[in-house]
Parts: sequence; structure tokens; C-alpha cells
Amino acid sequence: MDFGTRLKQLRTEHKLTQEELGKKINVSKASISLYEKNLREPSKDSLVTLANFFNVSTDYLLGNTIDRNGHTPSWATNEDKKDLKRFLEENANGMTYGGEGLTDEEQKQVRRVLEGLFWDKQKQKDSRK
Repeated sequence: MDFGTRLKQLRTEHKLTQEELGKKINVSKASISLYEKNLREPSKDSLVTLANFFNVSTDYLLGNTIDRNGHTPSWATNEDKKDLKRFLEENANGMTYGGEGLTDEEQKQVRRVLEGLFWDKQKQKDSRK
């Protein structure tokens, strides 16, 4: 399933119009329409905002996984999985904002974003080989 189809599916599951979704993530109705038709790709910031809004991973939105929570893509090797674990341990543990610890839900959101970024970079790296 492609990005546009997944976005439209999530939007309709949440009973939102394109205009309502656009207002919630600060983009125009026209942008949402173009995303759903796969005629425009969202910026990285908009992609992360959409993932957080719908409580799914960026990988799910991009079609890299069928799991909404961002589990390992089917093409990932065991070494990739070890690298992800190391990456998350180095970057997602003990995070604070303004000196305050993050809630469990905020930590999950950070992990989803980091996982999505990791798999995006890994896919780019693999495509250059």
C-alpha cells in the first residue's frame, strides 16, 4: 500500500475531511489532497507530524512496514536489527525536555520517530550499494 492510500485510510478511520486534517497538522486541504493522490510528498516535518497525529510510525506511512507501530521491515537483516537496537539505546534512553522526564507515551513517540529515521537512512544506504 502506498503513502497516499495509507494516509487516506487513516484520515477516514478518524472521520476527518481533508480540510480538517490539514488544519490539525498546519497544511492546506490541497496539500492533503495531493499527498493522498501521491502527487506530492510531505516534508519530513509534516511526515513526523502525521505519524504522531495518527499514532503510527513514519515507516508505516511510507509503506516500509505493514505494522502501524513501526516494527522491522521485511527487508531488514539481522545486522540491521542489531544496529537499530544500538541506535535506540544510544538515542532514546533517559530523554528529557526542559529538564523534565518524558511520559511513557512521549517516549514511545520518540522511539517511533527514531525508528522511522533509522529505517529511512538504512534504506537509502542499501540503495547506494
